[in-house]
Amino acid sequence: MGFAVIIGIAAAVAGAIASLAGFGIGSILTPIIALQTGTKIAVAAVSIPHFVATALRLWGLRGYVNRDVFFTFGMASAAGGLMGALLHAYAGNPALSAVFGGLLVFAGLMGLTGLSQRMRFGRRLAYIAGAASGGFGGLVGNQGGIRSAALLGFDIPKESFVATATAIALVVDVARMPVYFITEGQQIAGMWQTVAIASAGVVAGTLGGERILRRIPPSQFRRLVSLLILGLGLFVL
Repeated sequence: MGFAVIIGIAAAVAGAIASLAGFGIGSILTPIIALQTGTKIAVAAVSIPHFVATALRLWGLRGYVNRDVFFTFGMASAAGGLMGALLHAYAGNPALSAVFGGLLVFAGLMGLTGLSQRMRFGRRLAYIAGAASGGFGGLVGNQGGIRSAALLGFDIPKESFVATATAIALVVDVARMPVYFITEGQQIAGMWQTVAIASAGVVAGTLGGERILRRIPPSQFRRLVSLLILGLGLFVL
């Protein structure tokens, strides 16, 4: 019972953070659920509440999606997500999480110091960054931080930033989830209560976070996202 409460609270917090930064659900829920199931099953199970919250968030922001970024960065992310999910079935390396955490800390510091604002991605770099973020998503369930860090290199408003990140996340989910269901479907079904609680929590957090997003001044938005990325990196490490 106590673990279920923790999952519900963590899911609500994760949903709210994702509404502000376009990531956070997999990053927060995966290590918590992994305490009882192991990382491989947790990554697969968390993909369900992640998909639910992402679809809900996209519905509210659908008019703000930047199509150019989506069809370059986003499609590459989907391809990377599929490849990462296929590798997930065969690999589980703690060193990968350490590298991932280090990259997030670096990206967060880049944003807080203003260096990320000097970066601008052309079409080729957008494909590379998208494939890398999607690959991490499929492999370790934490693509959001890298994706948001890369999206800081595009000059788009806060609503467009979150909407585009959300649309890309949904495409990555669609690409990776069938692989999880094929390889870990029985284990996921056995923890349906945890998945249901997490899904309800992220929905509640998403609805609350959308209200907060409207109140954040555009000048502070990038700094907030960078701070969340840095915090996520330290958490992963």
